[in-house]
Amino acid sequence: MNITAVVIARFQTPYLHEGHRLLLDQIKAKHHKVVVVLGVSPVKGSKRNPFDFYTREKLIKSAYPSFIVLPLSDHPSDEIWSLKLDELLFECFPNEQFILYGGRDSFIPFYSGCIPISELPEQTNESSTGIRDECSDKVLGSDDFRIGVNYACHNMYPKVYPTVDIAVFRENMKYVLLGRKSQRKAWQLPGGFVDPSDRDFESAAHRELHEECGSLEVSRMRYLGSTKIDDWRYRNEEDKIITTLFATDLVFGDTRAQGDLAEVRWFRTNELNRMIEENLIAKEHVILMEMLFEKLLEKENGLTTQNIII
Repeated sequence: MNITAVVIARFQTPYLHEGHRLLLDQIKAKHHKVVVVLGVSPVKGSKRNPFDFYTREKLIKSAYPSFIVLPLSDHPSDEIWSLKLDELLFECFPNEQFILYGGRDSFIPFYSGCIPISELPEQTNESSTGIRDECSDKVLGSDDFRIGVNYACHNMYPKVYPTVDIAVFRENMKYVLLGRKSQRKAWQLPGGFVDPSDRDFESAAHRELHEECGSLEVSRMRYLGSTKIDDWRYRNEEDKIITTLFATDLVFGDTRAQGDLAEVRWFRTNELNRMIEENLIAKEHVILMEMLFEKLLEKENGLTTQNIII
């Protein structure tokens, strides 16, 4: 019985490089039937996995129209992934025999199924990662390029962008620190987007505070709540911002506006209502001020930011 070749790969590349073609041509020369199984990531539109299954299927079929292309979802368990691979092949092609082919940095060390494996040596030093990096800032003037950009954006998951905002108090919550951006008269709490390098939201809050207000020594960040922000940049977008509000107390240090802020200043907390009425608080931060008012009310009833129960 003839053996069907199965190529296990990702082909996360805008085009097949010479190494890809040499490998595929070598396999095609040995087998009448070739199946390409493409790994499918649960993350859509990432730098490592920018191309979905359909895009990569067309990439393979345009160069090798006789190849059969199948998807296989990634799985955190190598054992289960191996089982799913075997099931996929035996269910689609019953009573056939297979051999699995892989190249550099392939599936081979992780596979524990029952199908024989053949590792092919790489013919070139080209890599899909290198091609993606090289093409990352390449803009083309064709309709196809613009349609591709549109396709990619429309097939991303809707996203929530996490941010942090920080209410820094002093003198037993009599004063709160606010900042103002350049060319804006309205004031807001310091804060910003959470960075993938941040350990947690608390460390993100410390980082943003230092980046915008200087090297202040503050007490522990205390969670006050979270809420969706009506940020003008995302008002007409499907993606939204949800922020986490923290409170902390100044221990020592002098404020200094930097980063996104043109000015920072201490304001009496009993002035915040008036500032909202006079549009001196940024509209998107009014909801955060309302959250602060609840904590200030708790303070009047004998609580402080030091003993707020989380």
